[in-house]
Amino acid sequence: MAEFRLPKNSRISKGKHYAAPKDAKRVKTFCIYRWEPEAGQNPRVDSYEIDLDRTGPMVLDAVIKIKNELDPTLTFRRSCREGVCGSCAFNIDGKNTLACTMRTEDIDGDVRIYPLPHMPVVKDLVTDLTHFYAQLESIEPWIKTDTAKPSRERLQTPEDRAKLDGYYECILCACCSTACPSYWWNPERYLGPAVLLQAYRWIVDSRDEATGDRLDELEDPFKLYRCHTIMNCANTCPKGLNPARAIAETKKLLVERRG
Repeated sequence: MAEFRLPKNSRISKGKHYAAPKDAKRVKTFCIYRWEPEAGQNPRVDSYEIDLDRTGPMVLDAVIKIKNELDPTLTFRRSCREGVCGSCAFNIDGKNTLACTMRTEDIDGDVRIYPLPHMPVVKDLVTDLTHFYAQLESIEPWIKTDTAKPSRERLQTPEDRAKLDGYYECILCACCSTACPSYWWNPERYLGPAVLLQAYRWIVDSRDEATGDRLDELEDPFKLYRCHTIMNCANTCPKGLNPARAIAETKKLLVERRG
């Protein structure tokens, strides 16, 4: 049987350990991926013992405490702390999710935190999302119209507005795309579940007048059809959305258009 190993410069080594205060009663260990490109060293995993009685309930609370009180070199993104901005998307306990909405006590054993998988790492928990945002821009996620601009807002019936439910709530955290094997294999050409959900959101918006052009852009063997309905995207979405459904609905529209 063939055995494969990571290249020597990619193998994760054991890192530093930070012990909890001696009087701590409820201790939880956070094992966090660390990598500093300037250091020229292999990635490592540092472990931090945190007293849960002295920090907030969410994983992000503990990560902020680590940076503020134990290790100021730890690098990560965060902003709203309310599950809205998507900045603190990490791989936590083996699942892509938001650190600000994941309760520490819901995780058995040590809390293992890694950057989003299959993305270039800038430093520690920060991944390079340049390509992801370029793909988003390519589907032109804004209303496109040919008719004259109305004097007020563009109106929409309650029924048409309801068609956007389950799609407009996407916060572009990239949890779904980075959990998708098809996106791992074809990131240059396959748009991925997050961007395809966004594309469908504008396709079904009754105020948009570029449906045909949008479908034309998606009718491509790689942009859309690399989805194999593995459903990792729906399983990992921290907002409870189903990108696979948006992809399937887009495929149906393309089939109906041909018929």
